[in-house]
Amino acid sequence: MAGRLLARDGASLDEALELLSRTTHLVTGGEPAFVDVRALSMAWSESTLAYLHQLSCEDPLTGLASLAHIRSRLSELYRGQLGRRSADLGETHALVVVELPDDRPGRGARGEDQFSRALRLTRLGEVVRTVFNGTETIGRSGTNRVVVVVERDARLGRRVALIRTMLATTGHPTRVWIEGLPPTDAGAASLLDELCRH
Repeated sequence: MAGRLLARDGASLDEALELLSRTTHLVTGGEPAFVDVRALSMAWSESTLAYLHQLSCEDPLTGLASLAHIRSRLSELYRGQLGRRSADLGETHALVVVELPDDRPGRGARGEDQFSRALRLTRLGEVVRTVFNGTETIGRSGTNRVVVVVERDARLGRRVALIRTMLATTGHPTRVWIEGLPPTDAGAASLLDELCRH
């Protein structure tokens, strides 16, 4: 029980064992028994594993998929193209990028804190999810962009236009565009890196 509580409080295993040792020394004057060390370690590890199993690939603040998840999704798509004589991935898929204005000094929303920016990014994600409500992967790219992995189809242009229309009412200038995918997975990694930096 103590191991579980200590793990939930964020104590490392080393800290938990040190506390057990101190407590045992105060109560008995000696070192803890192996059975006590084992019980504490087992409870601590079970609690830690339960926490890890509940982790998601979503950013807990915005609810958007992590950049690592977007990267994994693109890698899956590129692997799916290998060995097929189908169209290049750049012809079948694209990224839709939605960007908040830059808030560096002298640009955009001056003095905006990270929490306020995350809330704006969350609202941006909600608008994007309204339009892309299927199996598309919607994630965060850096601090000011939402990226959507989409299939290229006849509706893509209309959907991007709808996002622009919906965002026009927010009062924050927002840029929306379709980014073509490069021919290779390595190229996609570079593209994502570029989208995070600018």
